[in-house]
Amino acid sequence: MTLPDRMRHIEAVEAGDPDVMRLVTGAVPQPKADEVLIRVLAAGVNRPDVMQRKGAYPPPPNASPILGLEVAGEVAAVGQGVTGLSPGERVCALTNGGGYAEYCPVPEAQCLPWPAGYDAIRAAALPETYFTVWANLFQSGRLTRGESVLVHGGTSGIGVTAIQLAVEFGGRVFATAGSQVKCEACKKLGATAAVNYREADFVERIQAFTAGQGVDVVLDMVGAPYTMRNLGCLALNGRLVQIALLNGWKVEDFDLRPVMMRRLTITGSTMRPRTTAEKGRIAQTLRETVWPVLEAGRCGPVIHQVFPLAEVAAAHRLMESSMHIGKIMLKVAD
Repeated sequence: MTLPDRMRHIEAVEAGDPDVMRLVTGAVPQPKADEVLIRVLAAGVNRPDVMQRKGAYPPPPNASPILGLEVAGEVAAVGQGVTGLSPGERVCALTNGGGYAEYCPVPEAQCLPWPAGYDAIRAAALPETYFTVWANLFQSGRLTRGESVLVHGGTSGIGVTAIQLAVEFGGRVFATAGSQVKCEACKKLGATAAVNYREADFVERIQAFTAGQGVDVVLDMVGAPYTMRNLGCLALNGRLVQIALLNGWKVEDFDLRPVMMRRLTITGSTMRPRTTAEKGRIAQTLRETVWPVLEAGRCGPVIHQVFPLAEVAAAHRLMESSMHIGKIMLKVAD
């Protein structure tokens, strides 16, 4: 595959609203040792991209400043030490940045094959949410068959993935969402019940759904305003797993008594700062455990809308409106 010298990519000229992003041209990056260079066909839009664009989520040291945490495409070149991938192979990947571009270097360990039957759009919709859900719900949260989980934001990319995978692996799922239409979508994905948080107290509903027992795991991205309420949803030995802090991180009047009395665990994580080795282990587990499920036609991504790369500002505005159900995607090339 002959590489061009220049490529199109999205540049955020400053922190701000979606209109700070511009389609520009720049040099094609070169893969470093243990990296592959992907000719990007599609990329996903995620909440961390929005936060980075606003200046609230800076990339880690040595990561690309270009937005974009997941892509799908073809391997265009390989760096020294790459042994498992060759030019021309179709992969999707969890990137360290750089996804809103025609070419993106990614550690080989963070790449996965397209599931059989998937196109670029569907393959690119997988990495960010599936890595995050597996690491947090099943590893940190230790969700096991027969247990129950409350998934907040059930129609987000994370929520759609969490509901489907939890049900697939034997969990009983409850969800919250911001409208009746979204609640119905959660139930169609496999949730036993869903609560419109704008109209009802989800703590009361969860206690009613579980006959006062509570759920074993809560997966939350809202943050501080939900913390004490989340603890009120948990059963004995329950686990609160925090994956984002969209509405704040400082909890006022935190009460430790429920943690002690019900032996609760509060944990959480971010994905981007993890080492390549950590991400690689998650990728291998996904390939062994989840990819066969995807190839069997279950637990796949829900694509809400696809935008051309040049219309990235519209994609971000849709993300910020929270009117979508599932994933928002960028088509980069054919």
